[in-house]
Amino acid sequence: MSFAPADVSAGREDILAITVDEVRHIARLANLEFTEAEHERFTRQLNSILEYIAQLNRLDTSAIEPTSHVESGAHTLREDGVSGSISTEEALANAPESGRGLFKVPKVIG
Repeated sequence: MSFAPADVSAGREDILAITVDEVRHIARLANLEFTEAEHERFTRQLNSILEYIAQLNRLDTSAIEPTSHVESGAHTLREDGVSGSISTEEALANAPESGRGLFKVPKVIG
């Protein structure tokens, strides 16, 4: 897949464009089938996303300090600690079906 600069004359040289053929190729690789109208719509949508990313890339962020987390981290971690647990009987009390101290569930693997 190749991206080509779009509309250099309008000062939008950093916007990458994706073609309908590239959308068809991606769909083929993903085993997806779309109508021609969907291919065209996805092309417009992808180009809109690329245009927005290019707009973000043009922002001057030189005065912004790099961050790894949005929040300070004060509330993200807690102390690990041992706490009590419930008994097997309590855990199975509301189970639709149980046996030999275990939850019984429908067989999902053949």
